[in-house]
Amino acid sequence: MRKEVDELDDELRPEYDFSKMTGGVRGKYVERYRAGTNLVLLEPDVARAFPTDESVNEALRLLLQIAQRQQPNNPIGAD
Repeated sequence: MRKEVDELDDELRPEYDFSKMTGGVRGKYVERYRAGTNLVLLEPDVARAFPTDESVNEALRLLLQIAQRQQPNNPIGAD
């Protein structure tokens, strides 16, 4: 059974009174959140070979081109 939250049982320290804080902007990062993030962690050996995002993208695009040439009847990305 879940215990009901009581304001008297609040464990937040008194010095963290958020009602006195100013300058906060609601939704400051909402557009960035909606756009999404596509992070990929590279292994150290791969990161040494491709140190920038541009180099990774260039290599992957080249790989896509090679794959498309190998299977001309089934283009990559087509379902």
